Amino acid sequence: MADQHATVKGMNDILSPEVSKWQFVEEKARSVLEAFSYRELRTPSLEYTPLFVRSVGEATEVVEKQMYTFDDRDGSSVTLRPEGTAPAVRAYVSRSQWNREPVTRWYYLGPMFRHERAQRGRLRQFHQIGAEVFGLNAPSIDAEMIAMLVGMLTEFGLQASDLSVTINTLGEPDERVAYREALRAFFSQHVDALDDDSRRRLDTNPMRILDSKNPDVQTIAAAAPILLDTLGMASRERFEQVRTQLQTLGIDGETDPRLVRGLDYYTATIFEIKAKVGNLGSQNTVCGGGRYDRLVESMGGAAIPALGFGMGVERVLLAMTEEAESFEPALSLFVAPMDERARLWALPVAHRLRMAGIRVEIEHRDTGLKQQLKRADKLKARLALIVGDNELASGKLALKDLAAGKQHEVAAADLEAKIRQLLD
Repeated sequence: MADQHATVKGMNDILSPEVSKWQFVEEKARSVLEAFSYRELRTPSLEYTPLFVRSVGEATEVVEKQMYTFDDRDGSSVTLRPEGTAPAVRAYVSRSQWNREPVTRWYYLGPMFRHERAQRGRLRQFHQIGAEVFGLNAPSIDAEMIAMLVGMLTEFGLQASDLSVTINTLGEPDERVAYREALRAFFSQHVDALDDDSRRRLDTNPMRILDSKNPDVQTIAAAAPILLDTLGMASRERFEQVRTQLQTLGIDGETDPRLVRGLDYYTATIFEIKAKVGNLGSQNTVCGGGRYDRLVESMGGAAIPALGFGMGVERVLLAMTEEAESFEPALSLFVAPMDERARLWALPVAHRLRMAGIRVEIEHRDTGLKQQLKRADKLKARLALIVGDNELASGKLALKDLAAGKQHEVAAADLEAKIRQLLD
């Protein structure tokens, strides 16, 4: 029987002070995304299973092994979302969004679910920051998104030199079909040396063999045909334009012809960004994405090109070396009432200050001034307001600047102005 106090394996509580670091990342991400004209999209955590089977790919590891899928009470198969692009496309198609605007930019933040081996930076409930652009096929938007992600990661406090950007192109679907046949022919010559997963993928999706983590399979794959060498001139030229425009934006993207993404819907440009700092270990990819120009149409929409990314919040946090405590918001004011009469007076004062945007804590327990000031210090309060019989009788409040070690007398009517002056 499961421990009633334990979380489900691979699904964690997020408490203070760690939650402050999460909020910092989320707020910075929102700021950057909205500066690039993205608008927030919120989709359900639960979707009908065929959405992911059809879009992500039946032969992918996500669909075959990792999805949380179960029958709803009405008998329909539903799945906790393992990624964010398919729900975004469903929302886009269901509203015929291409009839509303020629270009749609959406972003989202939230939990995703995959039943895989829980390890550092890879959880069963994990969180993603993601975005999708519908309606643009220019190489410049590919470069813009990658540069935006590098900028976002630097906003989190990472240095550009701590990041490595890897790009590749998967070409057009017909080019990939030909390439898959070339891979199937190559790996068929080494079938006895492949592991069980790779032998199964040989029939379903041989490109997934290139992404195998098995060292023996990796050695074989190193000699496999390279997709970039088999692409037509148009795909090559488009990829070269992406590389050139990345350089224009100051991004030194390294081409990795072996880079593939784990989902079937990708076409043309794909990319990954790795962090070389922090506590990620070998799982140091913090975000990735690419184009999926045929997915909207395959899901019943118009022929709309699209591009997106997903960023793992847990992985980003592991890459950030600053301690969580440094992200906790400062407490502006601690209110220390000496008795119940003082507390009755102080409560509406604290309420007005809070509603004016000042972060305030008031002591509701009956305790002495020394203990209250110790608590103010523990909470790292900048100021303390002492309210007792003398202060109420005189109309002059004692406002203590805990950082400077000075005490000020202030009239109740001037309290907010004085607090703001000292906080500046």
